[in-house]
Amino acid sequence: MRLSLRTPGIFIFGLVMAPCGWVLNLTATVAPNWRTLEDLPDRPSNEFIEQGIWDICRSVTTSTSSTCGLEDGTYFGNEIIDVAQGLMVASLVVTLAGLAVAIPGIRCWKDRPNWVVAGLGGVLIFISGVFILIPISWYTHILEDISTVTPRVTVRVGYCIVLGFIGGIFEILGGFVMFIGICRCCGGKNRGEVRVQETGRTRFSARPQSQPRRVDVPSLSRDRSPAPSSVPYIRDSLDDDVSFPRAKSAGPRSVDTGDVSP
Repeated sequence: MRLSLRTPGIFIFGLVMAPCGWVLNLTATVAPNWRTLEDLPDRPSNEFIEQGIWDICRSVTTSTSSTCGLEDGTYFGNEIIDVAQGLMVASLVVTLAGLAVAIPGIRCWKDRPNWVVAGLGGVLIFISGVFILIPISWYTHILEDISTVTPRVTVRVGYCIVLGFIGGIFEILGGFVMFIGICRCCGGKNRGEVRVQETGRTRFSARPQSQPRRVDVPSLSRDRSPAPSSVPYIRDSLDDDVSFPRAKSAGPRSVDTGDVSP
């Protein structure tokens, strides 16, 4: 029997979460805002510095323009920067590899999916999420201990850290759910593989067959008179129905036309 071509829900969940996490991680990788330094010494109060893993920018609160490409050998010399650069790039590559492996295993044009291939793709997506959370968590833990920070400087978490956490969690959840598909049981019915013929027979058999309702339609046929007339009534029958005497119609007047002598 032919199986329905509906994609299992766990694969749909993984294919939605993984690309969303990849976009968030890409933003967290290239954007220079892992942390923000405010209240800089010998600088205007409205000026702040945004530091990322690839670039450093200086901005002011009264303008949207930024000056990037600042050099800071001490900051880029920290071990966390090298680790974050390698793991963030590796995570992006592994996520794409996981999607490339999982997509052929997901049933969209076949009767049933290849659960092993799709599960391996989920494992790669799960690993890419772990690669994201390692540098993000480490950088957050030593946020105020990284060099170039004095006690007078205020350190704030940048939006890249938040996006990285969300993207990593998305990929971990999506990859884990896709990996669960390797554990097959119950003949595939718990994964949405329902036979089309069984489904149609069940739906029609579960519905009680109702008897056709009988409706009495009044007959509109009438006896027609042998000589149909365009007048809807007969004058004699109308005279019989009148319950009061009717005035007699006046007869024709006679006009006296006597001879007139000259």
